Amino acid sequence: MKKVLAGIFAALILSISSPTYAAANMQIKVEGITIASDVKPEIKHNRTMVPLRFISENLGAKVNWSGSKVTLVKNDMQVILKLKNNTAVKNGKPALLDATPYIKNNRIMVPLRFIAETFNCSVEFRNSTVSVEPAPFVLDGVTVKALQHEVYYTMGSIVKQMNVSSYSEAIYHIFENKGSKVDAPARYTSSVIELKPGDYYMSGQFDFLDQKGNSIKRFNLYTLSQSKGNPDVMLYDATENQWYSFTYSAVQSIYQFIDTAGQNGFLTTISDTNP
Repeated sequence: MKKVLAGIFAALILSISSPTYAAANMQIKVEGITIASDVKPEIKHNRTMVPLRFISENLGAKVNWSGSKVTLVKNDMQVILKLKNNTAVKNGKPALLDATPYIKNNRIMVPLRFIAETFNCSVEFRNSTVSVEPAPFVLDGVTVKALQHEVYYTMGSIVKQMNVSSYSEAIYHIFENKGSKVDAPARYTSSVIELKPGDYYMSGQFDFLDQKGNSIKRFNLYTLSQSKGNPDVMLYDATENQWYSFTYSAVQSIYQFIDTAGQNGFLTTISDTNP
């Protein structure tokens, strides 16, 4: 009996203290949606370590990895981390990490709480689930419930909604960094049928919606027909009724966030009339 009890006690201690056991059963949720990486989280020195790009992009940050240095940017926050160094730099000021970043399976592992709280998110641990909740995204005093994105095709359109504030906020700030005011193009249309050289067509519509589904802010992207190389684009702020210059690199950043959101289950198709 003593041997049996000793064996049970040893197994219990092993299950509690084993980083591998904890990681194998751990779930990470962002705004209630479970997100998963090809490299699982693990416990190291009583800290939850997660792949850097995986968690940062799901909180709306852009990631640039150069050598042993990683730069994270979201809105007005810039964070620089280095491998095997427990001091980060946040907007030019040093910040101490409670666990040192390291490489695992070609992924940089970082402490989850540090990244989440840096980008204004709360973290709650309950059983084997870690819940990360970004702060609400507020526009003109109104909380944004979703970002609705519509893409137009020859015979219809596809409408999708993104119900996570971190992505919505990141995309909104890309729109806010638009260029100078410009006149409306000579010819523009929401239809892609029978386009002529020099026509601008609406390549995407973005609506930031309130809790009731009403539009708070709307942006339309227009692309020059038959552009060579990187296409010329313009931005129409439908709320202000004003045209702006825009860049193709900004468009790429927006769609990169949308693609990542889709891969992690944050996009819902509302309608699809494209044959």
